[in-house]
Amino acid sequence: MIVGMLSRLQRIAMAVGLLSAAVTAQTSPFDATIATVRSSDGFKKAMAVLDRDHDRLVAEIITLTEIPAPPFKEAARAAAYLEMLRASGLADVEQDEEGNVMGVRRGTGPGGGTTPLIAVASHLDTVFPEGTDVKVKREGDRLLAPGIADATRSLAMLLAMLRAMNEAGVRTQSDLLFVGTVGEEGLGDLRGVKYLFNKGKYKDRIKMFVSMDIAGGGAGVTHGGVGSRRYRVTFKGPGGHSYSAFGLVNPAFALAGAMQRFGRLTVPATPRTTYSVGVVGGGSSVNVIPNESWMEIDMRSESRVELQKLDESLMALVADAVREENSARSTAQGPVTAELKLIGDRPSGETPIDSAIVQTAAASIRAAGGRPTFNWNSTDANIPISLGIPAITLDAGGRGGRTHTLEEWIAVDKVATLRGIEIALATILALAR
Repeated sequence: MIVGMLSRLQRIAMAVGLLSAAVTAQTSPFDATIATVRSSDGFKKAMAVLDRDHDRLVAEIITLTEIPAPPFKEAARAAAYLEMLRASGLADVEQDEEGNVMGVRRGTGPGGGTTPLIAVASHLDTVFPEGTDVKVKREGDRLLAPGIADATRSLAMLLAMLRAMNEAGVRTQSDLLFVGTVGEEGLGDLRGVKYLFNKGKYKDRIKMFVSMDIAGGGAGVTHGGVGSRRYRVTFKGPGGHSYSAFGLVNPAFALAGAMQRFGRLTVPATPRTTYSVGVVGGGSSVNVIPNESWMEIDMRSESRVELQKLDESLMALVADAVREENSARSTAQGPVTAELKLIGDRPSGETPIDSAIVQTAAASIRAAGGRPTFNWNSTDANIPISLGIPAITLDAGGRGGRTHTLEEWIAVDKVATLRGIEIALATILALAR
């Protein structure tokens, strides 16, 4: 009887505690700020403009998607986006030396071009090579085309928010820098945002960074930057005819030995750490001992320490594979050697969950009826995070799928689309007050 009573009392206490926690969460300063933003006439008018102009948003998604933006060849899309930013009423619209396009929406704070500002960005490039068919196809409420979800939708979303703020007369205290970045994907290695923060005109003024990326429900807040290192590992040897030179060292065998060792590495599940061989090549003919064989590899971790351990393991196993091949076959015409070329280096880091930028985004998601999730990923936000600048990546709302494939798609149903924009807009306005 006493045990039962205690259990019941414990359940009551737990329920009271959970209720108290929920009330506290909903009445935190961040929730209060978001509530103020959402209840303002300017925000309501802006959302009405976005509702009215939904078809224009869809049309701009299609227009931008159909301008090819393969890796390192984003120029045509960048030029078009520059003019769209200019038409949206931004000041100081320009393209920097790396290819990023940007413009400023002036705030009401002190001027002079030296005050801190908030950067809001999405990337211009896609993963798809030159020549890929990027014509958009429509199936019901779905649009299908390579790159449409990652992240062309977000580019159009920024334009729509800008126009809505302008028409609604929404003012912010902070200046807002809207940016279309280059080189976010693949071997681009975040070159656009690296330039923005290391050499760009606004590098000393950006106090916060909000990246809009892949299509999604709008409830995700990426606050952790997954670090990565990518190498092209090339094994070289004397080469020769597969029959007459049989017995000489073979770079392909050394490559195979390194791949086997690499595939057997053990990495921690927490912090999440991964590795992969993505591309393999070399040789000139089936009846030739190749002069060189190579592989491109990707290694990632939430932890800088674990990523460094993985890097050191790679160096060691490559050396072991070279020694093994040189011991197994003749080096009379020369030994096998290995060269490791770093082709990608993305720093890891974390904007703490309890930071103002993360909690503001979470409050905005709650206010829209969602349940925030906190994620790690590799995005443009990696760079400011690694520099200690508060940064997050938000998804663009709506639904999407098959990212990085030729069957990539997004849904453009109005309700889901507007919900994602609503969350992003409220977050940005709350941060810029």
